[in-house]
Amino acid sequence: MSGVLLWVVSPKENANSLLSLMPRIGSPRRSKLCSRLTFSTGVLAYSGAVAHPIRSSEEMVYEVVLKQAALVREQSRVKERALDLDERIETDGLSNWDLLNQAYDRCGEVCAEYAKTFYLGTLLMTPERRRAVWAIYVWCRRTDELVDGPNASYITPKALDRWEKRLTDLFEGRPYDMYDAALSDTVSKYPVDIQPFKDMVEGMRLDLIKSRYQNFDELYLYCYYVAGTVGLMSVPVMGISPESKASTETVYNAALALGIANQLTNILRDVGEDARRGRVYLPQDELAQAGLSDDDIFQGKVTDKWKMFMKGQIKRARMFFDEAEKGVSELNSASRWPVWASLLLYRQILDAIEANGYDNFKLVSLPVAYGRAVIGPSKLTKQLVSR
Repeated sequence: MSGVLLWVVSPKENANSLLSLMPRIGSPRRSKLCSRLTFSTGVLAYSGAVAHPIRSSEEMVYEVVLKQAALVREQSRVKERALDLDERIETDGLSNWDLLNQAYDRCGEVCAEYAKTFYLGTLLMTPERRRAVWAIYVWCRRTDELVDGPNASYITPKALDRWEKRLTDLFEGRPYDMYDAALSDTVSKYPVDIQPFKDMVEGMRLDLIKSRYQNFDELYLYCYYVAGTVGLMSVPVMGISPESKASTETVYNAALALGIANQLTNILRDVGEDARRGRVYLPQDELAQAGLSDDDIFQGKVTDKWKMFMKGQIKRARMFFDEAEKGVSELNSASRWPVWASLLLYRQILDAIEANGYDNFKLVSLPVAYGRAVIGPSKLTKQLVSR
């Protein structure tokens, strides 16, 4: 997979694997915070977003959008699944509150280490929103590590089933470790629906069994699973501005669009890297229409056909960015900056691909092109000469 991204994650700031975050989905020990809580095993049902395959992917995903928007409108309701933090437990003299604060702090440390732009943007948010977004980020990153991390070759569908069961447990107030505890507390405070989280796990399942996408409808659903879901998770925490005149559905559609745009950009940026892993995330029917095939991608040659094809792919990604832009200003004012940062950074990756002559096969050439897109060729030249 090209990478799971929050609204606010900057491009490949840290490529190191999160070994310390890798979830143990066999028989791990519970954290101190969870020492009195139980964990059960089992397999959950298939993702609700694919229950009716005769509909288009956009129609299926929109049902999830509507459900999450409805939860936000009912934000004042009392949730029964909240963690009982008033009851103190004996854990080295620390209360549940102390341990929970430590859990959130650790999530913040992870964000600061692996997503610097994201982390700096969250510092402008209120402390409660900031901590909640950190918790969501860490869960998404850990989930991505299951199929993209150092132990990815050992991950099986059953392991993902157990991870999804663990997700259900934390939504019901039964966290398994400190990171789960932070997210469990977050979803008890904000109107966050479990479906986008389950759908992200579904995206991990696809990465285990699928390396080609026949058309954009299939690719759209995949992009929703691994990135669009994050926008739906995050909006309830980031909050919609009290002055906003837009409907809740409009804001959620914009969040979804940014996730799709970011993932499409990832795919275009990582064509060469994915090809070396035997993966092609570009729509097969559109490749054929352009007179291209997987072999052309594996050979890594920039031809006129490839350039024309890439122009169309970039144009589509920019259309999703344009749709996303409509919703950013509707967010709570303190939450807008990290979202704007994500949108602008990822748009510039598309600029960099163009500046690189549509050569996205060689990883070494894109950083310089990205620099040209961000600061302009004259400034970049001065910086390189002055070194």
